[in-house]
Amino acid sequence: MTALIRSARNACTGVLICTGLAVLLAHAAAAPPPDSKAAPASKYNYYVSPDGSNSNPGTEASPFQTIQHAASIALPDTTIHVAKGTYAGGFRTTMSGESNARVVYRSVVRWGARIVPPVKSASTTAWDNRGSYVDIVGFDIDGRGSSIGTAWQHGIYNGGSYVSIRNNQVQHIGEKSGCGGSGSSGVGLDSYYKGISSDVIGNSVHNIGTTGCKFSKGIYLNTTGRVQNNVVYAIGGAGIQLWHDARHATISNNTVVGSTAGILVGGGDYYHTKGPNDYTSVHNNIVFDNKTGITEHGWTGRNNTYRSNLVFQNASADWGLRNGLKHTGTISAAPQFISYSKNGTPDLRLLPTSPGVGKGIASHTPTVDINGKARKLAAYDVGAYQR
Repeated sequence: MTALIRSARNACTGVLICTGLAVLLAHAAAAPPPDSKAAPASKYNYYVSPDGSNSNPGTEASPFQTIQHAASIALPDTTIHVAKGTYAGGFRTTMSGESNARVVYRSVVRWGARIVPPVKSASTTAWDNRGSYVDIVGFDIDGRGSSIGTAWQHGIYNGGSYVSIRNNQVQHIGEKSGCGGSGSSGVGLDSYYKGISSDVIGNSVHNIGTTGCKFSKGIYLNTTGRVQNNVVYAIGGAGIQLWHDARHATISNNTVVGSTAGILVGGGDYYHTKGPNDYTSVHNNIVFDNKTGITEHGWTGRNNTYRSNLVFQNASADWGLRNGLKHTGTISAAPQFISYSKNGTPDLRLLPTSPGVGKGIASHTPTVDINGKARKLAAYDVGAYQR
């Protein structure tokens, strides 16, 4: 199926313009989503493979063995191409790119490069990025498997600025770590190291943390940035959480289901700002079958907006806004997914009869969906998928 999709895409020009390819992708939900952006042309290119060696020159014919070795010699305007296979996680990347010369880590096959715990783990984090102007694209971060030592509590952690974390799968992190301390997370954009303006776009994040633990987060944003087109489910705490220095954020076209909290917009315990979390936009999301839906906590401002979200069947409360804010254009009905089970692996694409089809608004809507499919002008669907 992957080869067939690739062949069809190569025959087209543009993003999902060819009708035949669009039909093919509509029947390939079980496959990893394609990247929404073409691979950038880079001045420097290094290659990594499980069968390589760090004493090699890092060419396509003679690749390195580890991502961290390639990262250690990267310069601005470098792409590190990571072949399909299994790699030991628990590493840190520190190299920064520049605004027009980014450092890109790219799985050659979407979700084909799997980051798993090493035999003896010494880190709580699968991938700790401290560099700025960095892209992390297409990896599968999987916390399952036997390991000795420190259990993973975080999938991808980012402390840099202007970083894009796209089209990854982050799964089974912190499921046995209990509840306390900094908790657990799938993908985190943190302000502690003064990181700003980063994005989490088009990822699948699931099975994170222990059930009912408020310190468990699927995706957290502690600074400015965007969280868009993500599918999030089976999270012990909040599917998407904003806290610390979060403000001026965009949370749009995500699908969050089967978790303790859906989307939590908050501010407090500030590192570098004085609050509140204000001018945050929460638009076109699906928040279904969680304990709570979309809520505000801590210090939030009067200029946050909540528009055209589908919020339904969240057990304790669908909404919990502050400062007299009102949500508008809300859809209060079952989303009608193709297949949904709270305890299984859902297919969260929408049926043709879904009340979310064509009911989104243009404001903050990405041009493509999680699968790279062009969104229909004036007929935007809510959630991560466009029909």
